[in-house]
Amino acid sequence: MKLKDKVTVITGGATGIGLAYGRRFAKEGSAVVIADVREDAGSAAVKTLESAGARAAFFRCDVTKKVQVDALFEGALSRFGRVDCCIANAGVVHDSDFLDLEEKDFERVMDVNLKGVFLTGQAAARAMIATRGRIPDWKGGVIINISSTNAVVVQHGQVAYPVSKGGVNLLTKVMAISLADDGIRVVAIGPGPTRTEMLDNVIKNHPAFMKNVSLRTPLRRPAEVDEIAGVAAFLASEDAGYITGQTIYAEGGRLCLNYMMPERA
Repeated sequence: MKLKDKVTVITGGATGIGLAYGRRFAKEGSAVVIADVREDAGSAAVKTLESAGARAAFFRCDVTKKVQVDALFEGALSRFGRVDCCIANAGVVHDSDFLDLEEKDFERVMDVNLKGVFLTGQAAARAMIATRGRIPDWKGGVIINISSTNAVVVQHGQVAYPVSKGGVNLLTKVMAISLADDGIRVVAIGPGPTRTEMLDNVIKNHPAFMKNVSLRTPLRRPAEVDEIAGVAAFLASEDAGYITGQTIYAEGGRLCLNYMMPERA
């Protein structure tokens, strides 16, 4: 167990990749604090984790509200006595062409995806510094921001989302140099297409989508959520103790391509 006795806070942790992070970190020995705006889903996630023997708790939190984010980490400290890791996973997508995108929709994506990561990172760092004061032999903290391959390459119909994720990458660097002397590493993960319930619905409604993924991805498939969670568990562990300020892309080789893969015979 690489994360034995640690405590991890995961925003947007009730379903999908967020819940996969929770399952993997619990398997590695960490207590898990799920934060989400969806109370029913958050409570169900905690039951799932507890049924597998994990220590878990749920706090309702809108990451765009500083008061709620601060309360989340105060609650985690009160409940478990420490915070060692945070995964800033909460995010939203809004599809629109550039000229059709409304200001309110641009602001909403930026509020959740970028401002939310900023507020989460501040509160997480303060909780980790408090943990260092409580635990003399504390090994340091890790903040993992969730980015995307869309921070590097963009596609038609998305404007605010890639802009927000590009901001996450730079924010990760700023946080890393700012928090290094506090014993806190800051990294980001940029997943490619990942097999979630949302993606399954896209595939159901657009059967050609999987063909497009195959042609744009050398490994010819989307990621499984557990694969992305495995990257996060590595980055949170002491095995990654010399990695900070970096965005790690788990994307099946998509960013290597400047052309489509040939169709298989």
